[in-house]
Amino acid sequence: MAIKYDKLFALLKEKGYNTTRIRREKLIGQGTLTAIKNGTGGLDAKTISKLCKLLNCQPGDIMEYVGEEGENV
Repeated sequence: MAIKYDKLFALLKEKGYNTTRIRREKLIGQGTLTAIKNGTGGLDAKTISKLCKLLNCQPGDIMEYVGEEGENV
């Protein structure tokens, strides 16, 4: 099972957020940011809520489930 955050990074970029601004405004911690970019970590509910409020969106607008190859979704 994998959750991808490509939608989040696209939305942040669209709203003018780069990595430096994300860290400076403490939206996502550096370790978490690196982990979600590398696909090795995820976001907790508090962070998802904060991002959805900031970006005026729903959780499905910032992340998506991507099954393993051969897995029935």
